[in-house]
Amino acid sequence: MSLTLRYMQLPDIQQVAAIDKSCFQPPWSRDSYAFEIKESRVSHMVVLDRLEEPFQAPARARQNGWLVKLGEKLRGNSRSLNGRGNIIGYGGLWKIQGEAHVSTIATHPDYRGNGYGEILLAGMFGKALRLNAEFIVLEVRVSNAVAQGLYQKYGFSRFGRRRNYYRNDNEDAWEMRVKLDRETRRQFMRLYDELLDRHEFRDAYSWKARPWG
Repeated sequence: MSLTLRYMQLPDIQQVAAIDKSCFQPPWSRDSYAFEIKESRVSHMVVLDRLEEPFQAPARARQNGWLVKLGEKLRGNSRSLNGRGNIIGYGGLWKIQGEAHVSTIATHPDYRGNGYGEILLAGMFGKALRLNAEFIVLEVRVSNAVAQGLYQKYGFSRFGRRRNYYRNDNEDAWEMRVKLDRETRRQFMRLYDELLDRHEFRDAYSWKARPWG
């Protein structure tokens, strides 16, 4: 299995929307994702892609290309034939003037507890640094202690409380932010290096230029 952090693309929307629907109410529309990917000038959408190791057919079988493809499908790896895997998480970052704003972040329910949300957060943190943001802002449910703990690990602190922020149940949100000063950058690079060692993911997002427009 290999993990890749990369820019979200239009073919990813179906998988991303399914994760969104399982995590948030109301979810974003598919048109919203298409706008963020192709039209918004301030948006940097990311996915974490999980690609299984390709199926290795016996040498004799490899002479028949159709048999290899059949083996891939039986193992659930048909996407690996065109370089795509299963999306296990996604996020969104808006860069507006000096502020980087985490617009959304989610991990597929089946893959929670493996540190994949931290990879997504670190990816967007690195992207904010590359974009020369002065600080990063996000909102989190006041009841979500696990997420708050992760954000605090990366230097975020509570800045204010937004009343009735979540439309489905009117729960309040904490606004959290971190200033990207020299010490914060140094601490982030230490955490980022540790994360790379732990998960050995490929980062084709954080330090890469937006691939279009």
